[in-house]
Amino acid sequence: MRTRHLYLARHGHADALGDLTADGRRQADLLGRRLAAVPADVIWHSPVPRAAATARHIAEHLPDVIVAAADELADHVPYIPAAEETPSAWRGRFDGSSAGDVAAASRRATALLARFATADPVPGVPETDTHEILIGHAPPIAWLVRDALGAPPARWLGLDSANTALTVLRYRIGEPPALVVFNDQSHLPPELRWTGFPRTVAL
Repeated sequence: MRTRHLYLARHGHADALGDLTADGRRQADLLGRRLAAVPADVIWHSPVPRAAATARHIAEHLPDVIVAAADELADHVPYIPAAEETPSAWRGRFDGSSAGDVAAASRRATALLARFATADPVPGVPETDTHEILIGHAPPIAWLVRDALGAPPARWLGLDSANTALTVLRYRIGEPPALVVFNDQSHLPPELRWTGFPRTVAL
């Protein structure tokens, strides 16, 4: 049975201008070392520079793997919840969102799932297992995880990912998606963990 493996990771730590910091480059290198053993077919990345730079660092450890941008992985809100769906900690975050904003978020979320959240064969790819590395941002990762778990749309809120934390999803035809790993930072030393994560985390 053909299995599609997705290895998802948020970009490395970035500065206020969106460029990777020294910590972010080190995080990306360590993630690349971890993923070097994966028989990857491709590294997809968000077109946002900090994600593209992270993908390039990872690719140094996978020199024969294709690296390409995927617009679906861009940094975007995948779903704008109604007031009654919004957790108290997020109240006010989406105030002022228009019907157009809601529709645009829905289109982006649908496109993301259509491209990646499926076990259907990719045109031109043999009926064998595939391994794809996806480098993006916390919201698209949260949306893919929420979908894999069959959770309500608003549940993407709070599914945060630390910089270069690894999440793995598995898809097989006729089976529900499997969340294999979520937000795994074991490849990072303590001082590089939890960057990009809410400061409320108590370690």
